[in-house]
Amino acid sequence: PVQLVESGGGSVQSGGSLRLFCAANGYTPCMGWFRQAPGKEREGVAEITNTGRTTYADSVKGRFTISRDNAKNTVSLQMNSLKPEDTAIYYCAARTDYCSGLISHWYGYWGQGTQVTVSS
Repeated sequence: PVQLVESGGGSVQSGGSLRLFCAANGYTPCMGWFRQAPGKEREGVAEITNTGRTTYADSVKGRFTISRDNAKNTVSLQMNSLKPEDTAIYYCAARTDYCSGLISHWYGYWGQGTQVTVSS
């Protein structure tokens, strides 16, 4: 099975930046990031295909950038202009078929999550 390990979470003030990193133990065609805030459902943030095609949630467009290194089986999420509402646990996810949208139950593999806290 695919194993995912995230790193890079932390605390930052509003307007700041953080970069999340995820390493997989194998290649998967589609990788993504999801997040879950307290009391809310898990929501998709961004996904990227093996050819670099990306999809973003409207709430993060223009602020977040997803990228991947196929040779190293890694995916990153650069988060700029962070807002308090971005506070959540962020999860790296992967699926063994092709990207088709930020729907969590389409993803079969998940990391342990990393906390991102943005203070006002």
